[in-house]
Amino acid sequence: MEEKEFKMEDMVNFCKTYGYIFQGSDIYGGLANTWDYGPLGSRLKNNLKDAWRKRFIQERPNAYELDADILMHPRVWEASGHVDSFADPLTDCRHCKTRYRADNLVNDFTNSSMGDKMTNEELLDYIKTNNIPCPKCGKCDFTDIRQFKLMFETYRGVTKDNKSVVYLRPENAQGEYVNFLNVQRSMRAKIPFSIGQIGKAFRNEITPGNFIFRTIEFEQMEYQTFCKKGDDLKFYEYFKDYGKKFFMDLGLPEEKLRFHDHEKLAFYAAAACDIEYKFPFGWGEINGTHDRTDYDLTRHEEYSGVPQKYLDPETNEKYIPYIVESTYGVGRTVLALLCEAYHKETLENGEEREVLKLSPYLAPIKVAVLPLIKKNHSEKAMEIYNMLSKYFMTSYDESGTIGKRYRRADACGTPYCITIDDDTLNNNTVTIRNRDTMEQETLKVDEVIKFVEDRIKF
Repeated sequence: MEEKEFKMEDMVNFCKTYGYIFQGSDIYGGLANTWDYGPLGSRLKNNLKDAWRKRFIQERPNAYELDADILMHPRVWEASGHVDSFADPLTDCRHCKTRYRADNLVNDFTNSSMGDKMTNEELLDYIKTNNIPCPKCGKCDFTDIRQFKLMFETYRGVTKDNKSVVYLRPENAQGEYVNFLNVQRSMRAKIPFSIGQIGKAFRNEITPGNFIFRTIEFEQMEYQTFCKKGDDLKFYEYFKDYGKKFFMDLGLPEEKLRFHDHEKLAFYAAAACDIEYKFPFGWGEINGTHDRTDYDLTRHEEYSGVPQKYLDPETNEKYIPYIVESTYGVGRTVLALLCEAYHKETLENGEEREVLKLSPYLAPIKVAVLPLIKKNHSEKAMEIYNMLSKYFMTSYDESGTIGKRYRRADACGTPYCITIDDDTLNNNTVTIRNRDTMEQETLKVDEVIKFVEDRIKF
């Protein structure tokens, strides 16, 4: 069996064809860096989020889920530092008018991250001194660098004279921080404990997106662990390994995952590391784990005037907890899973098939029910479909040859196909086909539910 390599454009076309992901506002020509998840994509995304909830909330002691509002008091973003410093250094090519992040121009030219450490003046001077060309037109003639705000602003209020600025949140973490006391008191939580949240965030990105890797609207699976100073680095190392195992259990191979320690730490951070996956376009971040010390709660205490100290019930010691953050990008993880699962195979008979070898737990549709002959077997097939759909996502397909229906199910990532034929009518048995091996076996109808359930666990 021979496999063919694919490019990111192939993945974009594949996702559109099979109902995973569509261009946002497609009939109007699309809106850059926006994407809509189709019937299968939305199921895959929800299955991923359920896997995260199971692993990070359900299976971990002293872990609590939160669903904070997208709009928060503007002082939150002053305390977090986003109002003053959350911006990109942008420059335009004077010839072709293409806009770039100046730090990215330097980083790409040097194949390093040195641009991250430069001031605007240093960036512009380095670009001119080294004659860094515009990636599009090849000229080196750039405008002065301007700071481009990454937070979306909107206004609250009904009259022109009574409006106040509010922001679409650029991250979820602040929702966990400002609710630290609420969760601790209501759940009677003792440190160490964790708050997790899945939610949308928004960033006014101008850089190319690489499909759903970088978008202006995205979802994060955030996890904040509140602990005592001195225990923070232990939790930091723990969650690095915990996150890597999570990705591997989802189906990403270890050889395509790596840790990337930050060369430049935020002034308040004790440690920071990304988990990267090797996409077709190169290594890309899918997780970030950070030891944020006591910076966040200290800032919110300062700006809100509300004490954020924790009273240890055993020692009577009061202190502001340290925070270890572990953040997972929903869209980026979905893209990694799709890239890893997608295969274009040439079979021994010369036939070609597209197959999406997703983990059965993550697969949007678990079982496809296929009547062998529509006229003879569709009634019984629909009866079995109605039975199975009460337990897991099931599809029904009676159009075309059985071979073509197998191929459609393979491309959609459906791990099992059940064929209803004369033996079903006479003996109450079905043929169940495995997506990855294409092998078939015969089961009694009343054995099918347990057969599938045993194989879709996470």
